[in-house]
Amino acid sequence: MSENRKPLLGFVGKLPSGTALGNSGKTHCPLCMGLFKAPRLLPCLHTVCTTCLEQLEPYSVVDIRGGDSDTSSEGSIFQELKPPSLQPQIGILCPVCDTQVDLPMGGVKALTIDHLAMNDVMLESLRGEGQGLVCDLCSDREVEKRCQTCRANLCHFCCQAHRRQKKTTYHTVVDLKDLKGYSRIGKPILCPVHPAEELRLFCELCDRPVCRDCVVGEHREHPYDFASNVIHKHGDSVRELLRGTQPHVEALEEALAQITEMNSALQKRVEAVAADVRTFSEGYVKAIEEHRDRLLKQLEDIRVQKENSLQLQKAQLEQLLADMRTGVEFTEHLLTSGSDLEILITKGVVVERLTKLNKVEYSAHPGVNDKIRFSPQQRAGRCRGYEVYGTINTKEVDPAKCVLQGEDLHRAREKQTASFTLLCKDAAGESMGRGGDSVHVAVVPKDKKDSPVRTLVQDNKDGTYYVSYTPKEPGVYTVLVCVKEQHVQGSPFTVTVRKRHRSHTGVFHCCTFCSSGGQKTARCACGGTMPVKIQTSSSP
Repeated sequence: MSENRKPLLGFVGKLPSGTALGNSGKTHCPLCMGLFKAPRLLPCLHTVCTTCLEQLEPYSVVDIRGGDSDTSSEGSIFQELKPPSLQPQIGILCPVCDTQVDLPMGGVKALTIDHLAMNDVMLESLRGEGQGLVCDLCSDREVEKRCQTCRANLCHFCCQAHRRQKKTTYHTVVDLKDLKGYSRIGKPILCPVHPAEELRLFCELCDRPVCRDCVVGEHREHPYDFASNVIHKHGDSVRELLRGTQPHVEALEEALAQITEMNSALQKRVEAVAADVRTFSEGYVKAIEEHRDRLLKQLEDIRVQKENSLQLQKAQLEQLLADMRTGVEFTEHLLTSGSDLEILITKGVVVERLTKLNKVEYSAHPGVNDKIRFSPQQRAGRCRGYEVYGTINTKEVDPAKCVLQGEDLHRAREKQTASFTLLCKDAAGESMGRGGDSVHVAVVPKDKKDSPVRTLVQDNKDGTYYVSYTPKEPGVYTVLVCVKEQHVQGSPFTVTVRKRHRSHTGVFHCCTFCSSGGQKTARCACGGTMPVKIQTSSSP
């Protein structure tokens, strides 16, 4: 038999409802939930009834321990232990922990019998006045007596027959109720090969209990001794292994306790954070709703203001139109139907009225527009302590009103960053006061139009845009500044990029200084300018 741990495969579903994982009871099968019947001990140290194990669905796997061995010395050692070829291996899964159990050649019945569990079952049955125990001889009637010599449970009929036989006449027979204080009342463990013999000896070579017939047969010439004599040695080795295992149990229990504690702390923390999230989101939702209501009210105010302005303009134009029509109709009627004298008499009034009407100024276009824009990404301040976004804007940028500002508009130095500012305005010449407009800037050398300079446009979110660029070479550059694909005021314009200024580190030649008339702005052949303290050298 071998044991391989495998991932859990939902073994809980294979157990009866309410069954706890692990070997929760010493007397009850985890599958049938009844008292153990012929319990078998699995390699994972879980105990299950023989009949319950036989009902499990077996599976077949290939034993991959066969095949060619490694050429190393270690491989040659294992080659002798491995079967020469691949062999199928029948196995089952432990119904408690899902461990893979490779069955021996004899199947489930070749697994180790859990005699300790059988003893616990018997003690459990005794505590229940013998309920569930049947006679070891007839296997039919309930147990009433126990032969301490044979260690057999007997019914009333078999007990009488036991006393009548010569070999068992003087055996000690007691009532079951007298055995309730005992800790062990198990049956003698018989040899599976020789069922009539009890296992009393231990074969050291085979490392297993044997009977008297075994040592004269299959285990002949094997070193052996009575089980009572070797129990100390083997028990000590098991105890030593147990001492090495117990710290792991304690460590695992501590780890599980920490995990449980951490899980509890995690749940509390999650609940606390969830409460914070809910509080924050609820407050944020209220802030957004309040900001929404403000925006809608602002939008309604804008509508009312624009409509009132339109209605006023409409009323004025309608009145002016009515006056114009009256004047035109009266004058046309006068000229077509009136006599010469009538025309001359009313001419003064008509001329004065028409002259006055012709001097009235009016706009042929609506006094307001429908330019209303919602900017969802623009900051709108704080509401209920939360930063909110989204503003309503009625201003519309007018590229013709936008202006450029800055000292570097028309001059720059090579390999030095030059900058200027674009101030966006509306049609009335007022600053936009917000960002978000489509601004495009291009700086192109006049002699290399296919090599534009990389520009950076920074939106200051207040209606101004900071533009910067770094020319690589001296020369004349054309700068194009467009808003909404239209040139702004003063665009395009040219910029003269000069060589980077270098301070003079040497001595000015006399000819350079003298030829300039002694001017400090004289430039040396090296490109430098006159230092503060002038040093001259004599002419050669």
